[in-house]
Order: sequence, then structure tokens, then C-alpha cells
Amino acid sequence: MDVDHRLRAWVREDFGVELTSVEPVEHGADAAAEVRRGLASDGAGYAVKWSGGGTPVALLVAARLAECGVPGVLAPVATRAGRLWSEHDGRRLSLVPWAPGIGALDGELTARRWRRYGALLAQVHATPPSDAVLRTLPREPHDPERWAAPARALGPAVEAAAADAGATADPLVRALAEQWRGGAAAVVAALLDRADALGRVLRAQQATEVVCHGDPHLLNVLVSGDEDVWLIDWDDAVLAPRERDLMFVLGGVLPFAPVGAQEQAWFFDGYGPVDVDPDRLAYYRCVRALEDLAGPAEEVLDVGGRGDRQRADALGTFSSVLSPTGLARLVLGGTTAAAAAQRRS
Repeated sequence: MDVDHRLRAWVREDFGVELTSVEPVEHGADAAAEVRRGLASDGAGYAVKWSGGGTPVALLVAARLAECGVPGVLAPVATRAGRLWSEHDGRRLSLVPWAPGIGALDGELTARRWRRYGALLAQVHATPPSDAVLRTLPREPHDPERWAAPARALGPAVEAAAADAGATADPLVRALAEQWRGGAAAVVAALLDRADALGRVLRAQQATEVVCHGDPHLLNVLVSGDEDVWLIDWDDAVLAPRERDLMFVLGGVLPFAPVGAQEQAWFFDGYGPVDVDPDRLAYYRCVRALEDLAGPAEEVLDVGGRGDRQRADALGTFSSVLSPTGLARLVLGGTTAAAAAQRRS
């Protein structure tokens, strides 16, 4: 029996939902997962996820937020036994209603929708976590090593690939090496220094921690109707200062969709007054920039393990972080001043 048939049988048995069809979809942070869009016999759509990695934090957080009445968050469907997931072959199987609407970048982000997005994120941050969520939710350590280590390894990896006659015959590897030697190495070094310095300062400070989505960029926002806004993909949820989420609005992290001053003003009309700590904002931007450089570069260098299209997309991501509208430029080009300008009383 293939995966699709197995998933349909398990969903019927565990959740009492009869799926008439399932189709693969792209998914987020959980790389060790099978993700399908399922259509039920009554016409309802579901996200079916069979995950062999990570933790159930996304399910626990979404269930808690929905239970507390936060709009725009879809609660997982409970199993017949009342649990948020079942288990098959050592993996978690979960079922979540398919989010309505279209991607925020595909639909017009009106002033009203920006305000609704701000209000939604404010309610997420204001919701106290349950004991079950606290036991599972990671805490922000203000230690950049997770992405600093692979970023430091980039130089030797790129130079080794450039010295390999077989690898350098690959145009994507050549392009990456050219960018690395043409300025990317210096940018990564500056980001590493700044992340390390800021991390030391922030680890010595106290800060109010809230439940953060962890990755609320506009590709994880859906819109429908005049005001409905949905926040999806909770795999990166974390207990952290609110700047961890607000960096995705204060300038944004998507170079092809920067968030301007007007959009920020609409967002904070909905979110409410907040005093943004410029050092925390700068730190989170630094770490994200390192992530968005190191991860894609590793994919480009994986000549035998990944397809050319995936590697080309990764090279595009790497290049975009270094572009005039990219996150690296935002981080190293006056972040503190930009953050100070966004302080609100």
C-alpha cells in the first residue's frame, strides 16, 4: 500500500474523517515529514502531516491559541481518543483544517488586513502558554551558535569546492564561489562578529518572554475576505521576547517583499503600542541573515544530493540576502537607527 492510501486509512481510523483524495504539498520547517492536502467526502479540506522529526510543539501551540479564542489560528483536529495526534511507524500523524484564503503576497494587503495581522500577532503574544506548551516550547537562548557554526564553516566548504575540478565544473558552485570571494565572505564575518557581541549583551539581560510564532513572514500569512487573516506553520514557535516576531514586520526578511513605513504603521495600529529594543531586533536580524546565507549555501554545494532546480533556488536565496533590499544590508546598514525610529509609546 502506498503512502497516500496508508494516510487515508489512518485518518479514517484515527480521526473519523473520510478523505476522498490526497495530494502532496510543499511544507515548512519539518523536513522529515510527508505533507498532503486532503479533501474529505463533505468537501472540507485538511492538511495531513506524517512527521518523523521535531516535536509536537506546533500542534500544542496552535491548539492552545485556538482554545483561548485567538482568531486566525487553526486548531488541530482531535483524534477519536481526544489527542492532537496519533502515531504510526514511529511518526506523528496530525490533521488540521486547510486554511482558507490565499497567500498574503498573492492577494492585496490592504490597510485593514495589515491591522488585522497586527491584532492577530498581538493576541498571540498576549496569550499565556499552558503547562503542556511550556514543557515543549523551546526558549530563546540568545546564543547564535546554531547558525554561527555552519556560517563559519562556509569559507572552507566553498574554497574546497572551488579547488575540486569536478565541483567547479558546476555553474552554480562557480557562481557561489564568485559571490563568496566578491564580498559575501566579508558580510558573513561582520554578521558573525555582531551576532556574537549582541548575544553576550542580551544573555546578561532580563526580558519579558511571550509565545512567538518564530517565522511570521508574509509567506506564512493567508488572507480571505475583507479582514480575515490566518497565520500558519507553527513549527518554529518559541518562547522569546516579542522582537523575535516583530523583526518580520520591521523591514521584513523577504528581499522581494520589504515592509515599508506605511505598512508598518498599519500593522502597529492593530498590534498596539510597543517599545522595540534595538539590540534585540538587531540580534534576531543577524541570526536570521546567517541562517538565510548558510542554509542555502550548503544546498548549493550539495551537488550530488539535490536537484539543479532546488540548488538554483538556494543560490537565488543566498544572493537575495546580499542584495540592496536583503536582510544583510538591513542588518549592517544602520539597524539600530531604524529600530529607534520605530519606537512607539
